[in-house]
Amino acid sequence: MAEEMSLIPVSTRILTEKDDIVDCIDKYTKGQVGPDDLICSAESVVAITQGRFVRPEELKITKVARFCCRFIPDYGSLATAHGMQSLMDVEGKWRVAFALFAGFLGKLIGQPGLFYKWGGKEAAMIDDVTGTMPPFDKCIVYGPGEPDEVCKRIQERTGCFGAMIADVNDLKRSRVVGVSPRVDGPLAAQLLLDNPFGNASQKRPICIIKNYRQYQESQKH
Repeated sequence: MAEEMSLIPVSTRILTEKDDIVDCIDKYTKGQVGPDDLICSAESVVAITQGRFVRPEELKITKVARFCCRFIPDYGSLATAHGMQSLMDVEGKWRVAFALFAGFLGKLIGQPGLFYKWGGKEAAMIDDVTGTMPPFDKCIVYGPGEPDEVCKRIQERTGCFGAMIADVNDLKRSRVVGVSPRVDGPLAAQLLLDNPFGNASQKRPICIIKNYRQYQESQKH
């Protein structure tokens, strides 16, 4: 009889740029992970351990950033001048401005999402201040680098069925950022819609999906 699938949030200390995410996941999940399990990590915490963040006071805010951020909904990470400037610094000022204009036109003709398609990969991944765990809630956090490779390393180190890095929030949105081979990322992401992560003050940036392999196989039939 197949074991039942379940989600187990994992508590950690505050992780910083001095940590290696694979070492930390191996340490904090030790004794809890089996060969049929999926280990999931919050994307912001992976990025923090890679040093992929910037403090707002380090940014030089341009007039273009101040103008463009006005067209982002208030709940978005790019709705502030600092958030928008951080995106422009890595993806290019005029590329972002063009993508924003194209996105506006796209909505008029029933094609939403063009801004995030053309604004660069960081457009959908940047977390503005308060978007992650303290003390990094005072920072702007980019998306993680080489997420698929990180997932592969986690899988190899822990011996689990697979690993995934996900961008999940309390608005019932769950997006795959990186995933190891054999894992159906979109299927796994649906299991995280209730946001089991507590990567803010709760310090639970890791979640184990027990017996995920059987669950994935059952969904194919």
